[in-house]
Parts: sequence; C-alpha cells; structure tokens
Amino acid sequence: MKCYVSLFPGGQIVDIVRYGRDEVGPEGSIATAVFAMAGQTIRCTAGLVKHAFIFTPAFSIFVDCESEAELLGLWHGLLQHSVVHTPLGAYGFSRQFGWLSDRYGVSWQLNLK
Repeated sequence: MKCYVSLFPGGQIVDIVRYGRDEVGPEGSIATAVFAMAGQTIRCTAGLVKHAFIFTPAFSIFVDCESEAELLGLWHGLLQHSVVHTPLGAYGFSRQFGWLSDRYGVSWQLNLK
C-alpha cells in the first residue's frame, strides 16, 4: 500500500485493522486495510490460508492519466521487477497505453486520456 499511495497524488491509506492478541493472525499484523488512489478505493485482506492461486492479469487496475508526465511517472514507479504485457506506446485505441504486472503481481493498465 505504501508503494502504491506514494505514486499517486492524493493517494492515502484510509484504514488499517490489525490482529489483536489471541486472534487468527499474528498480533499486530494487518488483517484488513483500505487505501485510495486514482479515484479508486481498494480493500486488502490478509491471506492467512495457503492456496494455489496467485494474482493474474485477468484483473487489472485501470488508470486514466491526465498527462503524459503522470503516465510516465506511474509507469516508471511500477516498472521495477515487473512483467510488461503491453509495452508503453501509441495504439489505435489510445494515444499512450501500457500494461504490466508489478513486483507484487498486481496488473496495471495505464492509459493517457
């Protein structure tokens, strides 16, 4: 969350709920959290149960950027250790667009309005 809200002007962590003593998760660790960025509110939950699935590009956070500078700042902020699905460039549907999965596995589609 800290990484994401630092990339977006006005991004902020809205709420964090931590596990208490004698609860399911380790005391003090995050149970749920909410953060806001790019006009979207995102809720996170702790994944204490081991499972076989991971993030996939089937779900993306889509961000319409107001300027090329904003788009480039976000792209370069998310690019480190990422997998690029669609390189940043001009396409028939967009003046500038790029799609990547970041270092945490979250998929992002960035678009210049």
